[in-house]
Amino acid sequence: MHILFVEDNEGLAEPLLELFRREGYSIYWANELDKAYDYLAEREPDLMILDVMLPESENAGFDFAKNVREAEYKGRILFLSARDDVADRVMGLDLGGDDYLVKPFSLVELLARVRALLRRDADTKQANFARGDLQVNYIAKQVLWQGLEIKLSEKEWEMLELFTLYPDKAFSLEELMDRFFAEKDSANRLVRIYVHHLRQKIHDSVIATVQGGYRLGL
Repeated sequence: MHILFVEDNEGLAEPLLELFRREGYSIYWANELDKAYDYLAEREPDLMILDVMLPESENAGFDFAKNVREAEYKGRILFLSARDDVADRVMGLDLGGDDYLVKPFSLVELLARVRALLRRDADTKQANFARGDLQVNYIAKQVLWQGLEIKLSEKEWEMLELFTLYPDKAFSLEELMDRFFAEKDSANRLVRIYVHHLRQKIHDSVIATVQGGYRLGL
């Protein structure tokens, strides 16, 4: 799962980034809205964690959420704010937020809320995918090729899941690196290795190479 974190306070951002990466999430930190917009122009995260008050304005997080919802962003949005008025909570939810957490907060609670939001998102996904000789059951995490079950590692499954959830989308190498691997020095090589594993375990045709990246090949 991939997270976009928009927060201008470096003192808050650093421990949170470390926590989420330790928990296995891929997370990108934007300390200003221009960086967040640039990021969204290239990829769509599963979840956005937004500070409400940013240097741009006291309601910048709300405005950003409104804009991305109007641009048909479908992922989850969690607001963080020191403002605990009911009116602020209601505004955040009315503008497309899925949850609102008041600062200061427990990191354990934040993690629990993130898990709940991503679990809720997973529950709305289609249960199965089928194309050609490939069948995928998202709930059971089961992969069949020509009726035979294929055993995948957790990272192989996550990558195949992404390709099958967006079967007509090409993913750049950089996007796959950001989504799946925190260690940038080795990410390029690791993406290629895992694509090779999927082809080897399932079939050469399952992942196609396109200019600058990969897509489902069926």
